[in-house]
Amino acid sequence: QKTSFHRCQTMDFKNGYAFFRLPREGVGGETLFANQLSQDELDDLCTKGATLTYGQVKRPAPSRFTPAFVAYDKKVLKFDAYFMEEVAISAEENYRIRQVCIYYYLEDDSMCIIEPKVKNSGLVQGKLMRRHRVPKNVHGDYYHWKDLNVGIDLTIYGRTYRLVNCDSFTKVFLESQGILVNPPEELVSDPYTEQRQMPVQKRIMPTSPDPFRQFLAYDTKVLRFYAIWDDTNCAFGDHHPCIIHYFLADDTVEVREVHKRNDGRDPFPVLMRRQRLPKIFVDKNKNFPSCVLEITDHEVQEWFSPKDFAIGKTVTLLGRTFFIYDCDKFTQDFYREKYGITDFQPVDVNKKPLEKVPQVIPPYNGFGIPEDSLQNCLSLFPKPPRKDVIKMLENNLKVLRYQVALESPVPEDKNRRFILSYFLADDTISIYEPPVRNSGITGGKYLRRTKVTKPGSTPENPIYYEASDFTIGSTIEVFGHRFIITDADEYVLNYLERNAQSFPAATVQSIRDHFLPRKMVVETTSSGFPKKELDDLIVEVQKELKLQEPFDTRQFHEAFYHCDTEGSGFLDKTRFLTLCDRFNVPTSTILLKKVRWKGCCACGIPLLCFFQKISS
Repeated sequence: QKTSFHRCQTMDFKNGYAFFRLPREGVGGETLFANQLSQDELDDLCTKGATLTYGQVKRPAPSRFTPAFVAYDKKVLKFDAYFMEEVAISAEENYRIRQVCIYYYLEDDSMCIIEPKVKNSGLVQGKLMRRHRVPKNVHGDYYHWKDLNVGIDLTIYGRTYRLVNCDSFTKVFLESQGILVNPPEELVSDPYTEQRQMPVQKRIMPTSPDPFRQFLAYDTKVLRFYAIWDDTNCAFGDHHPCIIHYFLADDTVEVREVHKRNDGRDPFPVLMRRQRLPKIFVDKNKNFPSCVLEITDHEVQEWFSPKDFAIGKTVTLLGRTFFIYDCDKFTQDFYREKYGITDFQPVDVNKKPLEKVPQVIPPYNGFGIPEDSLQNCLSLFPKPPRKDVIKMLENNLKVLRYQVALESPVPEDKNRRFILSYFLADDTISIYEPPVRNSGITGGKYLRRTKVTKPGSTPENPIYYEASDFTIGSTIEVFGHRFIITDADEYVLNYLERNAQSFPAATVQSIRDHFLPRKMVVETTSSGFPKKELDDLIVEVQKELKLQEPFDTRQFHEAFYHCDTEGSGFLDKTRFLTLCDRFNVPTSTILLKKVRWKGCCACGIPLLCFFQKISS
C-alpha cells in the first residue's frame, strides 16, 4: 500500500563545497529511529558478513604508517653496568672494577658504552664503544632491546658487562612491551679505590735519630719563614725581604732574597745556598786558620734546628741578622702538631708612610713667562705650557696698536713716544720706539713679544694685561717702567665696536671719546671746506711766507706738536697767534679772516695739517 518510495537527499553544497550528510527520513518519508534492532540482531550483524547485491565489499583505508625513526626519535634505554678488568702489572691489585653506562637507541637499534671520567684515575675513560649496531653472535644477528634486562650478563666484543639497574623510562618501556624487569642490584665498587680513600695511619717515628728514616718521612717537606734582613748599619744599607727555607729531610737551611721590580739590585735570588748552619761552635784555638777550611761535625756543638725559628724571633745566620715575621700554613701545622704552638700572629713590618712634604714653588726669577718657568719645578723634563689653539686661529694677525709715552723723571724721556702692540692671539705685548734723528736715543725694539703681568700679581697666580685694560690715559707698568696711553689706532676702535659685548663699556667709550674730535674735523672739512678753495688759500699763504726771512721748518713742527699736548690736532686762537709771532709768521687780517671763514669753529682751529702743507 506504499505509494511513495523516494529517498531523502543526503548530498548538498555549502559555501561552494560538496559534502555528505546523514538521512533525516527513511524511504517514502518514514520516520527513522536511532536504533530499531535488538541486541541479538546487532550481535548477528557484527558476526555476519555483509552481502551486497552489486560489486565486492569495500575495505576501509589502512591506518597511517609511522616509521620507527619517527616513533622512537630521542628515546633511549639506559642501563647501569660494570665490568671486571684484570691487572697483571700491579702488586697492590689483581683486578679493577670499572663502572659504565650502556645506552640503547630505539630509533635505529644502535648501542654505545660510556664510562664516567674520574679525575686523576690514570685510565682512558669516556666513550668506550662508539654508537653502532652491536653483533650478537657469529650468525649475523644483532642485539635487540628484547635481549636487555636488569640482572643479566651482556657480552660485547669479548667483554662481559653486568647490568645492575636502569632508569625509570627504560623500566616503563620494557613493562609496556610485556617484559618483566628484574629487581635492581647493588653497583659493585672498585676495592683499590676504596682502599686509597681510607685515611692513612701515621707511622710512629723512633726516638733515636735515623737520617735515612728522616729522609723518607720528611722528603719534599720544607718549612717556610718570611723574614727581613736589616742591613741599615752598613753604608747604603736597607731592609731586604727574604724567605728562609728549612728542609726537614736533612736539616739544611736556604735563604732567598725577594726582589721587586726596579729595586736597583742584582737579580741573584739565592742569598745563602742550601747548607747546614752552625749555631754554637766548640772552643778551639783562635790561631787555627779555620776560616779557609770546611766546618766539620766535631767543630760544631749545636746546629740550627726547627725549634730555633719562630714568628717574632731574630736569628743570626752566617753573620747576618734576620727578623722572622710570618710563615706559611704547612709550617704552622708542623709547629702546632710537634711543639704545641698555637700563636701564629704575623708581625707588621711595613714601613709607615712618610709624611708628604708640600711642594714649595720658588719665587719667579724674571726669565721667560711664569708658566714656562713653573714647568721646571713640576717635572724633570719640562714641557712647554699648553696654548689655546682655537683662540690663536680665531685671532691670528689681529693686533691692537697704541701710542704710549714713558713716565719718567728724566727730562730727556718726556718727548719719547712708543708703539705698544697687543696681540689678541696669545695676549702678548711688544713695544717699539720709532727712531728720531738727532735725538740722542737709539730707537727700535724696546720690548720683545711677551706676556706682561699686572702690578700686585704673584708667580703662583699671575694676572696678565688684557685688551680691556688699555684705555686712553691709563698707565701700563711693564717690568718696572710706566707707560701712559696717549693714542690708539683706528683698528682698535673698529675692533672694540664690533666686539663691544666682550669689553667693558668704559673701555669702548674711552676710545670713542678720543676719536670724536677727529671725526668732527673730517665731517667739517668734507661738508663746508671745498678742496679747491683750501688749495688756493695754501698757495696764497705760501707766497706771503716767501717774502719773509727763512725759518726752521723742523722747529716749527715741533712747536705745534709740543703745544698740542692732547694730540687732538686742535689749537685755540691765542696759542696759534703766539706761535706765529714767535716764528715771525705773517698774520694779516685778510688771511686770518679767510682762515676763520674756511675752517674756524667756536673752540679752536685745525691748523696742524694746514701748516704742514704750507711749510712743505
